[in-house]
Amino acid sequence: MKRLFVAVKLIPDDNFLKSYYFLKNNLQTNIIKWVNPGSMHLTLKFLGETPDEKIKEIKRILKEFAQDKKAFNVWFDKCGIFGSSYKPRVIWFGASKNEEIKTLGNQLLDTFHEHGYTRDSQNFVPHLTVGRIKKITDKKSFQATLDKLKNERLQEFNIDEIILYQSILKPGGPAYIELELYNLL
Repeated sequence: MKRLFVAVKLIPDDNFLKSYYFLKNNLQTNIIKWVNPGSMHLTLKFLGETPDEKIKEIKRILKEFAQDKKAFNVWFDKCGIFGSSYKPRVIWFGASKNEEIKTLGNQLLDTFHEHGYTRDSQNFVPHLTVGRIKKITDKKSFQATLDKLKNERLQEFNIDEIILYQSILKPGGPAYIELELYNLL
């Protein structure tokens, strides 16, 4: 069994990192598990614990899926939270004009569903998880810090490949192993 997901790898530039470290430095009084910037990715489909004998089929599905998809660019220009303002759970960066990435993600979910894989129960929301919130000490200060990046143009990313990853959970955080890469046109 392998814990698998399909994602787009995103390599942060200096401007992106400046915003990331702005949050990290200004939210130090809170308990937040920060995502390593070198591990940033946009998950398209989480497959979870997958029997080894299914991996060949998954690779075939992804190869067929990617063969007619075109590469595109997307600007990440939003900062937000998942959860309520009273109990935020995740800090994320997202894209306000994200139709192409939403289309790609939804087409991938549909393709896997057609092949017997359960469709995710939640709508596909393209985002980069920046931090997982354990405890907020001052909600007003927390929100004021996030508001400073609310409409910040963080970085433009070229989406030209999708990757099948294996995730290995470790005490210090997950390790991601690239199993197969699929280029977009």
